[in-house]
Amino acid sequence: MRIGILSDTHDHVENTRRALEILRQEHVERLFHCGDVTSPEIVSLFEGWDVLFVRGNLDRLDTLEPAVVALGRQPFLGDELSTTVAGRRILILHGDDAERLQRAIASGEFDYIFHGHTHRRRDERIHRTRVINPGALGGVRHESRSFCILDLETDELRFVEVEP
Repeated sequence: MRIGILSDTHDHVENTRRALEILRQEHVERLFHCGDVTSPEIVSLFEGWDVLFVRGNLDRLDTLEPAVVALGRQPFLGDELSTTVAGRRILILHGDDAERLQRAIASGEFDYIFHGHTHRRRDERIHRTRVINPGALGGVRHESRSFCILDLETDELRFVEVEP
């Protein structure tokens, strides 16, 4: 199963649209958004996708949660979400609470931890846990705009850059 990991879209409609086009072309089955969506317009772009969102430090639930529910998705489940996909334990969180992120990594409970917040790509294995930050599609630019695709069967990860 191939999944897409996105974060920090920060209301950047065009980059988000481009990323979703690529994900569709790549036959990605499920998406995870690690927070800082920032606007209902961005949420609406995910119509038709199997997507889970977690809240980022700039996400206002009063404006975003109705948009997520309107997609027929479950509402934001707070600051983090754990799930099992293709037999892999996954934790999704924004990453703005560095201590929480470190505790989750140290727990050894998860095969994968997906986070955002820093706007910097990360692919690091710490003991049994692979920690992935897809980079950012919007907001402050530290690196080129990106998201990633992970094949849960082969463990192959690919960062995909989105050209402005």
